[in-house]
Amino acid sequence: MFAVYAESFSSDEPLNGLVLGERPDPEVPEGWTTVSVKAASLNHHDLWSLRGVGLKEEALPMILGCDAAGLDEDGNEVVVHAVISDPSWSGDETFDPRRSLLSERYQGTFAEKVAVPRRNVIPKPASLSFEEAACLPTAWLTAYRMLFTQGGLKAGDTVLVQGAGGGVATALITLARAAGLRVLATSRDEAKRARALEIGAHEVFESGARLPQKVDAVMETVGRATWSHSIRALRPGGAIVISGTTSGPKLDDAELTRIFFLQLRVIGSTMGTSKELASLVNLLDSSGARPLIDRTLPMSQAKEGFASMAEGDVFGKIVFTL
Repeated sequence: MFAVYAESFSSDEPLNGLVLGERPDPEVPEGWTTVSVKAASLNHHDLWSLRGVGLKEEALPMILGCDAAGLDEDGNEVVVHAVISDPSWSGDETFDPRRSLLSERYQGTFAEKVAVPRRNVIPKPASLSFEEAACLPTAWLTAYRMLFTQGGLKAGDTVLVQGAGGGVATALITLARAAGLRVLATSRDEAKRARALEIGAHEVFESGARLPQKVDAVMETVGRATWSHSIRALRPGGAIVISGTTSGPKLDDAELTRIFFLQLRVIGSTMGTSKELASLVNLLDSSGARPLIDRTLPMSQAKEGFASMAEGDVFGKIVFTL
């Protein structure tokens, strides 16, 4: 079958290890099923894999991709949940110490078919296209868990989204607006600030700018570059929910004094559960909110999508179709 896979690693030139070609059909263990992929979306995780982060050399060649929507063995339209927990695990999959993502231990979704545990297949409503549904399992599920499970936010609360533009940030803005939150967003890029307003932000600001009000929570995926601003933007008792550190994890100042004096909460968040993915799908189905797709490419042009993500030339999700 046709697939997009990692053949080697390079921290400086990650795309050098990216190959488009034929790979064997997936093996299907007991309790697993196959999904014929109609659409799959690109994540920063896929670029990190090409740098050798989270992927071991002995696992190569590895088909990349965490996210997909397609048809199950019975022809039903489905979304694939990317978190693979141990068969003996019950409860929240994100707490399983043996968990992995598709394309880490198991072959990923950038292929004609992908094998997953049966519990990882979620029904796709007819209201969502395959391209829209393929955006959900990583970036949008991460955003859903940040806002509603870990952040505990509700209609009327005010949230700051740092770094508008990436897949998680655009998902955070759209979902927060759909749920009745007041949404503030930042970006260094004027065009991205304008797009953030278009997809639901109430107000936008340059990165680091003084805000007109303190917020109930900050959604943080940037890390070092925005951390101090995030902490200083919070009201007393507010929360910062962090799911990534794209600018680096080492802080110049962790703002510990402000954290304990204002009784702020720092909450980590990683991916989400299959139940949360089902809830996210239902929210989009009922609200009419939709993922922002930067561009759709045939999977045969995957290198173009990877290059755009590596250059930061993205607002929303890049989707590959078959």
